Amino acid sequence: MISNERPSPYGSNRPYGSQRRPPRPPRQPSNEETLKSETLQIERKTFVVVLKENPRGRFLRITEDVGGRRDTIIIPATGLEDFKKVIDEMHRIADETPPKQPDPTDPTGF
Repeated sequence: MISNERPSPYGSNRPYGSQRRPPRPPRQPSNEETLKSETLQIERKTFVVVLKENPRGRFLRITEDVGGRRDTIIIPATGLEDFKKVIDEMHRIADETPPKQPDPTDPTGF
């Protein structure tokens, strides 16, 4: 018997990473109301920005879809002013700073 075939003191003899998780219970239907929704297509990415409200409060959900893969962030309404300030500052810097030209001797293109 090799070392990774020894019985586990934690009860399972399955190889690392092959343990099955118990199935998740179905999600309860959420009581969310959509207040406003916008979709943006930027290059290959689709962004869906939705302002919603539920019993816990208002929030902004931003979903990025790239070729069927989705990533989402949720920003509580209490943080929207701070989020806007950061985005405005990034936009200002992007407008004021000229883009760097790629270095032709760098194989990565940066």
